[in-house]
Parts: sequence; structure tokens; C-alpha cells
Amino acid sequence: MSEENKMINAGSIGMPLHFGKVPNFLTERMGNMGDAIVESILTNYGKSELLSRMSDPNWFQALGAVMGMHWNSSGVTAVTLGALKRKLNPKAHELGVYILGGKGKQMQYTPKQINRVSDRHGLDGKEIVKSQRLSARVDNNAIQDGFNLYQQYFLLSDEGEWTAISQGMNRGNRRARRYHWHSPTVQSFGNAPHTGIVGIEDQSILNLVDPKADQLQKNILELTKEKPTEIIKAMKSSEMPNRHDVRQDDINTARLASVLDLAYNREIENFEDLVDMHGVGPRTLKALAMASEVIHGDATRFEDPARFAFAVGGKDGRPHPIDTESFDETVSMLQDTIDKSKMGDKDKSDGLKRLHKAAVSGESKGVPLDFISDLIDNEWNHAEENGGKTFMGKVVKGLTRKIMNTQNGVLYGRDSD
Repeated sequence: MSEENKMINAGSIGMPLHFGKVPNFLTERMGNMGDAIVESILTNYGKSELLSRMSDPNWFQALGAVMGMHWNSSGVTAVTLGALKRKLNPKAHELGVYILGGKGKQMQYTPKQINRVSDRHGLDGKEIVKSQRLSARVDNNAIQDGFNLYQQYFLLSDEGEWTAISQGMNRGNRRARRYHWHSPTVQSFGNAPHTGIVGIEDQSILNLVDPKADQLQKNILELTKEKPTEIIKAMKSSEMPNRHDVRQDDINTARLASVLDLAYNREIENFEDLVDMHGVGPRTLKALAMASEVIHGDATRFEDPARFAFAVGGKDGRPHPIDTESFDETVSMLQDTIDKSKMGDKDKSDGLKRLHKAAVSGESKGVPLDFISDLIDNEWNHAEENGGKTFMGKVVKGLTRKIMNTQNGVLYGRDSD
């Protein structure tokens, strides 16, 4: 993979605790979309790059949004990784990547799972288990941020490379923080081991594994009773608001506008490079372009995960209901691309790369001031006419949006962050 495409792992995203569960119509679809995206990355860039991307907090949030999960919720962690675990683990021996651990009691089985994989592939299971336990211990104890760890997923390749994704909850402020690790970047568990910490941006954190806390570590080891003189803040960060609504400030409008311009305002048949996409509707092309960005986009393109919620919509109707037709068509096209690539036919795979490049090339155009509100209204109108879905079920014209606006306003707030 080219140097400019390597993932840069740093960042912090505040995640509110939200209500609700994933509806049945979406559960299988999320797994299918995630499966297709992950296999595409493995086919094009390999296992190490997949683990690197998984350790990037912003990229991970964008992945969850493209899969139909709500764009800013803490639930994206367990739901996204749970869906991927169900789909990928049955063929992990073929793919070379295993998703271990989980939420709650599932965490206790991680060491046994690591040893089982290690025995199969000749890895040093004892050392990997030590790393897994230390990563969880650091996240739960050494970073004094008020968040209690309640889930950890451990992604392990058959070559011994790993990414750990842990999450803690603070019931007092109804927020969550996610911690990302990647084994090639960990030099010491006592010296800045994280690739990314996802959490609320403006909250002070006593990070005992930050290099700046070296003297503090020594003080604690010496059992002094003095309070630390320095509160270490999390790494460079962005913050997810408590509200559900997607606003213009949440996204890079030039990038979204370019995708929509490509999908709606151009004759796809005029693109010689995209000849295999004849007959693809604009909404499917929009979703496909955004999925291809998650697969092929470079590290600088994921600062605004909310933008990727426009791929197929969100289960809570934010920014708009799930478009099941374009969702299924996108998954089908991605899977067809993977199947043909495995047989040596790279034309469709190369077409997806060119689709992403075509969207990037159109980003210099201007964007209307009322762009986002008009887009959301248009997508809701489409959902009402064509069977869009939310966790409440099929969208009912004139009723579903009204109910959800009221509910979201009461639970999460409309005007405040």
C-alpha cells in the first residue's frame, strides 16, 4: 500500500450512550456489508492493513456508519464487531484474521481463544495473552478517566499481529470511551501504547501510560500520597455530540456533495472506467462510492464519520431511514467484486478504486448553503414512498418522522450538543 494510504492512528471521539437495539431486518445486512468491506480490504491490502485500519478510531466509526449503525453512538463498537465476528470467524482460517473476546462475560474467554488460535498457527500464545491482559488492565486501571471497562475485542492474525479495541462506560455523564491498540505500535505497556483513544474531548484524563507521566509512574510506585501535578489530556480528538441529528458542521460537505453529484447528475454510462456499473441506480451508486472510500480511502478522509451515515441511512432515522434496496444492491456488487477477484478478474475491483477517485476529483465544486437539510428531506420523502425502514419498522408517511423527531428531541436533545 502506498505511503500516503497508510492509516494514521490517533484521535478521540466522544460517544453518548443511546437507547434502542438493532432491528432484525438490519442485523444480517450489517454483517453482510461488513463482511464484504473487510474481505475487500484483505484482498487489496492484506491482513496488516486491516488491523491497522481497525485501530483507527475515526475509520472504525465510519465503518459502523456505512453498515447502517447510528453514526455517533457507543453501541457501534459492540454491534459492528459482533456482526463481523459472526460473519468472519467461520472462515477465519481462510482469511487469516480472528475476532476474539466480546462484551461482558465474553471477555473472560479471550485468553483461551487466543491460545487455541496460537496452537493452530504456531504462535507464542503465552506472550499474546499477556499483551491482551495488559492492554485491558491499562485501559481499566492506568487511565484514570472514570470509565469502567465492559468490553474488549481482540483481533488476531495468523501471523501474530493484533489489534485490541476496548470500551469503558461512565454512567455518571452517560458517555463511553473507546481505546484502540495495534501491536506494531506498542513498544511498552507503560509508555504510550495506544494508537487511539475514543472519548469525550473536553474531559481531563489522568493517563498513567503517557510518556509525560513517567515521573508520576515513579511516584505511584514509591507509594507517595502526593496528587499528580499534571493531568494528561487524551490525544488529538474530535467529539461526538449527544444529539442524534446530523448537521452541516458534522461533515465535510464538499466530499459528500461530490459523491451525490457523481450519483445523480452524471451519466454513469459516460464513464468508460465504470462500464461494469451500467444500470446502477443513484442511491446504490452513492452507497457504493462511500463503501469504496472506506475500502480505498487514505487516512485523512475519516475525520467526519457522520458523512458515512448517508451511505444507506441509519436505524434511528438519522440522517434518514435505511434504504434496504440500495443496501442489498451494494452488498451484492461488493461481493461479486470479491468473488471475481479471487478468480483473478480484477476489473470490478479496479472499477471500485476508480469510482472512489472519480468522487475525489469532484470535491472542488461549491456546495449550497442549505445542502444538508434539503438532502435529508429528499431522502425521507424517498423512504416514505419506497419502504424505507427504521428500528420502528417500515416508514409510515407523515407519522414515522414526526414520532422520531419528538423522541430524539426528548431523549437526546435537538439544539444542544
